[in-house]
Amino acid sequence: MSYISRGLLPSRRDLGHEEVELLKGTTTIGIKCVDGIVIASDRRASMATFIASKRAHKTIKISDRVVATISGSVADGQFLTNNLKAVAKLYELEFGRAMSVRAIARRLALILWSYRPMVLIAHIMVGGVDETGSHLFNVDPLGTLTEEDFIATGSGSPVAISVIEEQYNPEMKVEEGKKLVISAMLSALERDMATGNGIDVTVVDERGVHFLEEKEIQDLIEKVKTIR
Repeated sequence: MSYISRGLLPSRRDLGHEEVELLKGTTTIGIKCVDGIVIASDRRASMATFIASKRAHKTIKISDRVVATISGSVADGQFLTNNLKAVAKLYELEFGRAMSVRAIARRLALILWSYRPMVLIAHIMVGGVDETGSHLFNVDPLGTLTEEDFIATGSGSPVAISVIEEQYNPEMKVEEGKKLVISAMLSALERDMATGNGIDVTVVDERGVHFLEEKEIQDLIEKVKTIR
């Protein structure tokens, strides 16, 4: 994860804009499995110490087999994911095939890079499955692009990443991956005040994007709690 010194960037006040509170605060997690990608995110959006939303959807479907997660400013994240959805759809209409996961992540990195010296306050994870397999990309606010086996972003990421790093296995399948992301999210929920109000879990495989139902998530939580 990249951290940007405030002194290196012009503030909104420097540019003649009023300071505003941004909706932010989150934990998002992604892991690459041999048969797909598993993504988890919490549902809380905070504005300083105020909980602005308890039902924030932070995992966004970009195309039939690609998703992106939002952490940072909700407005900036929504702008970027809406842009990616439009680009992916236009590509499919023009070329008759789906845009690869790598191409979508590169497009996102280029958008973020092009805003310099200003910075969109969004740390986004792009994950999905294409003809070359499962892919998970980390894209930071400066436009840095890296491919990873697992990623955690947001205010709860230091807690979540420690759980994943200890238990992750590159050979694990989606069913095991779902339990791992739940375990990591539970740790973040317990230790990070900006993370909360429940967990969303998404699986991306060759069949497409599947957002788990609430009952399935609760069943997973109960299973994980018995072995933690």
